[in-house]
Amino acid sequence: MQPVTRNLQPESKLKILETPRDGMQGLHDFIPTKKKIDYINLLLKCGFDTVEVGSFVSPKAIPQLADTAEVLKKLDYKNLKSRIAVLAANKQGGKKALDFDVIDDLIFPFSVSETFLKKNINKNFPQAEKTVEYLQNLCVKNGKRLIPYLSMGFGNPYDDDWSVEILVKWAEKFLTMGIKVLPVSDIMGDATPQRIGETFSVLITEFPDIEFGLHLHSLPETATEKVEAAYKAGIRRFDTVLGGMGGCPMTGKEMVSNLALETLISYCEQQNIPLNIDRNYLKKAAKFIL
Repeated sequence: MQPVTRNLQPESKLKILETPRDGMQGLHDFIPTKKKIDYINLLLKCGFDTVEVGSFVSPKAIPQLADTAEVLKKLDYKNLKSRIAVLAANKQGGKKALDFDVIDDLIFPFSVSETFLKKNINKNFPQAEKTVEYLQNLCVKNGKRLIPYLSMGFGNPYDDDWSVEILVKWAEKFLTMGIKVLPVSDIMGDATPQRIGETFSVLITEFPDIEFGLHLHSLPETATEKVEAAYKAGIRRFDTVLGGMGGCPMTGKEMVSNLALETLISYCEQQNIPLNIDRNYLKKAAKFIL
């Protein structure tokens, strides 16, 4: 693998994690590896805080991302402007990620809904908690960062218990492990702006040392008001997908699109929120949407 030259963007008031991984995972037709590499290389030049390039999960579960290792080996890391993230749903995936020095962050798809946890990664709460602890220790030893996601973080369609107190409980557990970044996910698109705002207001107040983020799936016509609710509550970390592509195929429900990068950029422009994004490369990537 070629040497990595890092030229990370300066801190801005807002961080964007652009996630082609989430955009691609639900697509039926396999995207050729070369096309993935060319597309992600453009995203790496845009200046996002982080780009989530793939996942180390079973090819049977997500066949679209079976070539993540090959993609990582062939990306252009000269003058890298972004952190590199991959998703790892188990111990084996975490170990595979260690083969790549360029990976900064491991994302673990935790859920505060045990039903969805079983649907998504076939684990119950105790098993998932042990995996988080294992991966966190692995990351600490190898200079990487673990980011567990609190999915179904604003409610769920399975009649599992939900409350802000449940989120607080898991945040406390993860904080004691040394975890400092916790995105909260609505992958069903059902969360209201009011619930988003109220939930983040409590979490940010309770845990000033944790960086919370929003991973949002939404109908386009309601996305902006949800972004606004999170931003006004104090969230400065947002996951996006260029063009709003993709969705979660593991819910057992109809997929809802990811938060479109264009929607977040439009909101930031309206509110005069500065972004360190190279618009020229962004235009090239937009024309390349898979």
